[in-house]
Amino acid sequence: MFEELIKPKPKAMFWVLALLSWLIVVLSGGDGIVSEGRRPHHINVGAIFSLNTLYGQVADIALKAAEDDVNSDPTFLPGSKLRILMYDAKRNGFLSIMKALQFMETDSVAIIGPQTSIMAHVLSYLANELNVPMCSFTALDPSLSPLQFPFFVQTAPSDLFLMRAIAEMITYYGWSDVIALYNDDDNSRNGVTSLGDELEGRRCKISYKAVLPLDVVIKTPREIVRELVKIQKMESRVIIVNTFPKTGKMVFEEARRLGMMGRGYVWIATTWMTSLLDSADPLSLPKVAESLRGVLTLRIHTPESRKKRDFAARWNKLSNGSVGLNVYGLYAYDTVWIIARAVKNLLDSGANISFSSDSKLNHLKGGSLNLGALSMFDQGRQFLDYIVKTKMSGVTGPVQFLPDRSMVQPAYDIINVVGGGLRQIGYWSNHSGLSVIPPELLFSKPSNRSSSNQHLENVTWPGGGSVTPRGWVFPNNGRRLRIGVPNRASFKDFVSRVNGSSHIDGYSINVFEAAIKLLSYPVPHEFILFGDGLKNPNYNDLVNNVTTGVFDAVVGDIAIVTKRTRIVDFTQPYIESGLVVVAPVTKLNDTPWAFLRPFTPPMWAVTAAFFLIVGSVIWILEHRINDEFRGPPRRQIVTILWFSFSTMFFSHRENTVSTLGRIVLLIWLFVVLIITSSYTASLTSILTVQQLNSPIKGVDTLISSSGRVGFQIGSYAENYMIDELNIARSRLVPLGSPKEYATALQNGTVSAIVDERPYVDLFLSEFCGFAIRGQEFTRSGWGFAFPRDSPLAVDMSTAILGLSETGKLQKIHDKWLSKSNCSNLNGSESDDDPEQLKLRSFWGLFLLCGVACFIALLIYFFKIVRDFCNHHHHKPEEEEATVPSPEVSRSKTLQTFLAYFDEKEAESSRRLKRKRSDDLSLKSS
Repeated sequence: MFEELIKPKPKAMFWVLALLSWLIVVLSGGDGIVSEGRRPHHINVGAIFSLNTLYGQVADIALKAAEDDVNSDPTFLPGSKLRILMYDAKRNGFLSIMKALQFMETDSVAIIGPQTSIMAHVLSYLANELNVPMCSFTALDPSLSPLQFPFFVQTAPSDLFLMRAIAEMITYYGWSDVIALYNDDDNSRNGVTSLGDELEGRRCKISYKAVLPLDVVIKTPREIVRELVKIQKMESRVIIVNTFPKTGKMVFEEARRLGMMGRGYVWIATTWMTSLLDSADPLSLPKVAESLRGVLTLRIHTPESRKKRDFAARWNKLSNGSVGLNVYGLYAYDTVWIIARAVKNLLDSGANISFSSDSKLNHLKGGSLNLGALSMFDQGRQFLDYIVKTKMSGVTGPVQFLPDRSMVQPAYDIINVVGGGLRQIGYWSNHSGLSVIPPELLFSKPSNRSSSNQHLENVTWPGGGSVTPRGWVFPNNGRRLRIGVPNRASFKDFVSRVNGSSHIDGYSINVFEAAIKLLSYPVPHEFILFGDGLKNPNYNDLVNNVTTGVFDAVVGDIAIVTKRTRIVDFTQPYIESGLVVVAPVTKLNDTPWAFLRPFTPPMWAVTAAFFLIVGSVIWILEHRINDEFRGPPRRQIVTILWFSFSTMFFSHRENTVSTLGRIVLLIWLFVVLIITSSYTASLTSILTVQQLNSPIKGVDTLISSSGRVGFQIGSYAENYMIDELNIARSRLVPLGSPKEYATALQNGTVSAIVDERPYVDLFLSEFCGFAIRGQEFTRSGWGFAFPRDSPLAVDMSTAILGLSETGKLQKIHDKWLSKSNCSNLNGSESDDDPEQLKLRSFWGLFLLCGVACFIALLIYFFKIVRDFCNHHHHKPEEEEATVPSPEVSRSKTLQTFLAYFDEKEAESSRRLKRKRSDDLSLKSS
């Protein structure tokens, strides 16, 4: 009916406008505005509500009380009286439009209402044109934007915040899927749209929207029952009811009759429920609450204050006990005061309240429609500015508007309906989220929206339970979960059909069944084979069938890889996996030369060279002072070799040499001890651990070589090698079974095979002569695939962790996969022998020893040159008398130096002393 009013047919337009004109003429009248310069005797404020509704009854009482309180103070509006003109729209959209037009014609400065968002959207266009503010505390549709409707003001928090609070509650309890049940009107529909937006930002969703007829036209529960029966068969058990009191009451009556108020269900009702219960007869409240036990609902939070208590105390007298006070009565009272303060500020500013005809309607004067009689509020924009700049303390608490016109500090009480009535379990505020502390105590503190700071009290859920429901069940449509499993042609230990029957068995199946048993609820399911069984199916296609709805889940040896995680949710991995390289290997035979294997050839060469270098350095340092380093050349060479090598075994040898030699030997001894201990450890490892040999050292060898590489049909290894390792497709050879693996490796069809570790382990347990080369070059695991955001995936992950912690997962592994027909030949080898010692690991030690030798030689040569020069200075006079040629002199000096170097130091000293004595004797004679 409302849609037809908003968008009338052209043929009917004339009659509608004619009726409007007639009503304007008939209803015109009332007090006008006094002459310029004087305050008006009466200031008219219109109000449009349906007095046969709960909101209308409460609003009527609260508005009259506020009118009396404003007018009771002669100093507030001196010389003027505020007059609230209440009009009963009787839930009729057409009458609401007509009364709004009358208010515009009878010089009303503002309109309180309308009650519904449908009429707010319609009448806001009229308010915009005639500059008459409309203030509503019930039409809280989030889509009523001040940008589109600048003269429409919501004097209570927008439902945007209500939906944000519900979304945070859903996240807090860990639910991801909800059902929204609402009336097909602007307020309910747009509220649910906002809820969907809020949930989407939290990775939750509305899985089904149950749309009911308009609250005003719904007469029987037939449509309600139809939607509830649909909901019963659905997966989600979290139901958001965003309706009006009349519809909401019918919904819960039918839900109880259908058995939907028991355990497992979660019902969250918007503010309509608290309004209904707050206004109910106190004597009947326990009975009503009992029928709604376990429901969560919300109420706009109004902090405790003296004004609120005083007004609540007056309510019974004001209402004569006809209806209880709810939060919308408080907001109705404050709305009148918002308007009254704006009137006061306008008059105190010296402005007059005047109305004039709309120039856009002047050409319509005198016509049969008489639309020119509508008046424009001349000070409307100034008056609107005073309204939105209101800052006061009312019965609802602080009243103030933010720049976007939303109410300051929006907050809600979170209520749990229990057997005795209502129990508050916490609060929500846009500042701090969920809390058990009143929001007004948190507004002065920095905002903290972290998950650890979100708290609510314990809840009594439908059915009387205290454990938070998981929020979902398997759809009650008589169908079991269709679980796809790969119909493998090889490696049937993981998944296989037993002897051609319908029974499916294997390692993966056993893990799944064991995890299912740990769930707290039954999971009826059936396995459906995917593939023909002649070759392994394509696992990407298998997983894609979950997204298309062919399967409800996929169970088997499903690798968790990035491409698949984008379309499905995986459980916790139940076995580790990763790609490895397997190749033929031969065992290195034991030989008498095994002791050479701890060192690489360069290491042996450098070590031997340093033995000779150190021996030579010691010989140079000790030749002139140590008898052990003198004698025939052959003897001296033997001495060098023996001395340097014996240092390894006789550390006391350094005691027979000079200080410089001792320093060099100590450093060399330090180097030798480290190298020797490493050599011993490496040799022990080599002799105790079996060594395998293969030209394939790991994945790097495959990349750099041109050999062909095998892979399992259906595995993601093919795409990985092409896309990530850049191995040409022409080099890849598809293989279908472990036997094909062995044959291809033995006859050289492929140089190696790349496959996942569990398959390779199973292959190596049956076929000997092969081994894993290098390390796993990818890290992943196997899991079970479910649709995105499936709650069963989370529960199954928890169950798999339980299997792991109890050891049951390992027992299943041992049952199916721990078997071997080979010795420990099938080991794993890294690219390089980890026990072989390399030169790069010891170059620092050799450098240290070399530097020590160099410094020792430098010091020694400096000393011997100095001594030779002293000795040469005291040569015989007859030698000085003979002056040879320069060439002969240099040759003779070199020969003399070498002879001096070869001479024992003691003899040189004695000869030098004898020459000095002879020189003294000659001088004295």
